[in-house]
Amino acid sequence: MPQELRAVDWTGTGLALIDQTLLPHRNETMTVHDVDTLVDAIQRLVVRGAPAIGAAGAYGVAIALIEGGRKGWTEAETRAAVARVREARPTAVNLMVCVDRVMTRFDEGLEAVLEEAAAVQREDVAANRAMGAFGADWLLERLQQAGVDRPLRLLTHCNTGALATAGWGTALGVIRELHARGLVEVVYADETRPLLQGSRLTAWELVQEGIPHYVQADGAAAGTILRGEVDAAIVGADRIAANGDTANKVGTVGVALACADAGIPFLVAAPTTTVDLSTETGNEIHIELRGEDEVLEWAGVRTAPAESRGHNPAFDVTPGRLVTGLVTERGVLEVSAGELPLDHLK
Repeated sequence: MPQELRAVDWTGTGLALIDQTLLPHRNETMTVHDVDTLVDAIQRLVVRGAPAIGAAGAYGVAIALIEGGRKGWTEAETRAAVARVREARPTAVNLMVCVDRVMTRFDEGLEAVLEEAAAVQREDVAANRAMGAFGADWLLERLQQAGVDRPLRLLTHCNTGALATAGWGTALGVIRELHARGLVEVVYADETRPLLQGSRLTAWELVQEGIPHYVQADGAAAGTILRGEVDAAIVGADRIAANGDTANKVGTVGVALACADAGIPFLVAAPTTTVDLSTETGNEIHIELRGEDEVLEWAGVRTAPAESRGHNPAFDVTPGRLVTGLVTERGVLEVSAGELPLDHLK
């Protein structure tokens, strides 16, 4: 994949976002110059993936300052606009963390805000590279102990690559690292309903990398695992509680349960900004409910009876007891064995 691929990039006057609602058929960029457009882009998943949303939110502070200057907003109005960005997607803690970090320099002005936002982006890329290496090393050692000494068959859910981050990727970054070492046989990419981030985005990134893969229905994942066709599953996260409970795209917990039954590693890859030590357990994680039409319709055509209602949680929570490993830029915690974020990431 070209090194210059960036889901989020600052142009000098605005924010350039790869419009992920158009992939894989059209690769187009949306330029954002106002808060309303940015909030809409985050909520419509033009930009998505917890680290990428965090980077967009960091630059969103600059967008608010520029728009406020253009429109004559008071400081209170500008801060209120930043708060709207911060609250655009409630489950992904990176958005709040990154906005809050940049806001510590709000009073220093636009140049300082942009400097901090650029640091957020730069540090995320570095963190992703580090967790890719840590995750690959840990997984290879773990599987070699289990007698697996060949290129790996891996499963992933949702999209966790360069499109979901400031660059390189989290779970897909681990897969990219393994591929660079010549150690990936095939990847099973769950399609990831209801917006198909797996078939539209992960598969697109795997094609760019030349990584052999299959796209499969979400409902096929457990069977693929239990038939012994997968050596390990690697997923990302949107929020990780202090006890290791992990919120990720809906459908993840089923993958974790199948891995536990099959006795294979279930690895979560996420930067430390995704760990929320103030959230004690997954029961406290707010689960975003998206619009009913995403599950009651297909391409604008109603597929369910008119009387039916839609239940559309965007995320589910995988209990920490099912998380074999959590890899961050600091290393790997074996959460199911008792190594908890609360104890190691303070």
